[in-house]
Amino acid sequence: MDRTPGTERGSLLYVEDDAEIAALTVEMLSDAYTVDLATDGESGVRKALGRPYDVMVVDRRLPGMDGVAFIRSVRAARITTPILMLTALGTIDDRVSGLDGGANDYLVKPFDYGELLARLRALRRAFRADGERRGIGDWVFTPESQALYDPSGFRISLTATESALLALLTSSPDHVFSREEIVRAVFPDGETTSSVDTYVHYVRRKSTPDMIETVRSRGYRAGSPS
Repeated sequence: MDRTPGTERGSLLYVEDDAEIAALTVEMLSDAYTVDLATDGESGVRKALGRPYDVMVVDRRLPGMDGVAFIRSVRAARITTPILMLTALGTIDDRVSGLDGGANDYLVKPFDYGELLARLRALRRAFRADGERRGIGDWVFTPESQALYDPSGFRISLTATESALLALLTSSPDHVFSREEIVRAVFPDGETTSSVDTYVHYVRRKSTPDMIETVRSRGYRAGSPS
């Protein structure tokens, strides 16, 4: 058993076209998770869009839509659920393509089931540690972990001040915050309004110019980046 007494049972989406491997893996995962199985990328995307999951496991080689395309489709739908990719492809380029596509981790076949379960536990711990998630257009901001996730799921670390600025703007997305309001909330040690412009520039440079919208003669508000 992977679970300890009192541990909540997780939900997992598993996308695998090999029936024999799928049956063995579902049996093992079922000790710790309620598992939904999809046998191709298209049906996997439909399941991913249909309900929330705690974690997803996807095979790299799938008929039609492959594992990387599946992950990109899920990330394009602003689903930030952690995803582990299973791959028989061991080259660096293959691993990089999966991670760049939005996977959070990968495991090369043949794999040990104990290691698979341990990696899934680690992914869920990291995901829970991010805490609250706020949408900014197609991006996701996690104030507690001071991070931004682009539409593909790529994580961008923010400084404490950059995060505080975004936390303020996203606390009331339709409100235009004046520079004076931002100084009082984000820079309590007497910085000038020019500091606001500097940190707006920092956030935009790390993410996209559309992350923060300038409202002429009034101030700033959260943008709608794609």
